[in-house]
Amino acid sequence: MKKVISLFSIVVLLLATLTACSGGELNTASVVRVATIQGPTGIGMVHLMDANDDKATENNYEFQAYPSPDAVVPLLMNQSVDIAALPTNVAANYYNKTAESKNGSIKLLAVNTLGVLYMLENGNTINSVKDLKGKTIYSTGQGANPEYILNYILRGYGLSPETDVTIKFVSENTELASLMVSGEAAVAMVPQPVVSSITTQKPDVRIALSINDEWEAIAGEENKLMMGCVVVREEFLEKNPKLVKTFLKEYEAAIEKTSDVDTTAALCEEYGIIAKAPIAKKAIPYCEITYVDGKTMKKQIAKYYNVLFESKPQSIGSKLPDDEFYYVG
Repeated sequence: MKKVISLFSIVVLLLATLTACSGGELNTASVVRVATIQGPTGIGMVHLMDANDDKATENNYEFQAYPSPDAVVPLLMNQSVDIAALPTNVAANYYNKTAESKNGSIKLLAVNTLGVLYMLENGNTINSVKDLKGKTIYSTGQGANPEYILNYILRGYGLSPETDVTIKFVSENTELASLMVSGEAAVAMVPQPVVSSITTQKPDVRIALSINDEWEAIAGEENKLMMGCVVVREEFLEKNPKLVKTFLKEYEAAIEKTSDVDTTAALCEEYGIIAKAPIAKKAIPYCEITYVDGKTMKKQIAKYYNVLFESKPQSIGSKLPDDEFYYVG
């Protein structure tokens, strides 16, 4: 009996020591709750979701995919998730509105998606931004990022958004797709994977311009069009720094695996990130999936935030994010 008690005491002592050495963190006991978004912003997460299901990750994760950022932001507010994928403008807006509340604030961990917008044409007349002069351009995103980005690029090439082109905004990407497939719209600025859906339905529609490439042509290659990111609740980061560092390591590795397009496309369908694997397979090469963190991330996103701030300060919370917004490791 004494031997049993002694053995039990040793086990308890060992567990207590391990917990103390890890700063209260035991990866096997802690669950990291992650919210991601369907579409390009979620593509880089699918290999991590798959590895987690196979119990091949250091952290334990709970993943959930949502149709839009509108569904994710409330989860951060009520602390139902720890890490979340968001558009970078939404992340900045949320930070600026909650920076004074430590329990509710967030930090930008990494950028996962560059520009996913493309100029499509029913025809073969557009080979440069200047060729858009006199055209009617259909788009979604009035009063949001697509409008500000389009205006910035047009002006960068000496075109006035007010007088040199006609911009017609529609409310939904499904409507935008319908206009292009029917031929009613000759030119449209469209995000992936909607681009791939349109070109699959109507192969005559061509990608005329990459908005990401045109952005860099004006802003410079050091100023990336960083549109998707992952953030962490500040309170969770302070209590679980090792879990967050492990997440970033595992997430970066997962993003690297997206180069295997066939497997990634199948996983996108399996986890509800893109509805159909064939569409995902066609879209992934154009989705600009990336992984950028630390000081490089902070430097490269500055121009994008400046453009949004100059276009509409409220789009990023009425001020540029301060240094505390960025997690630099």
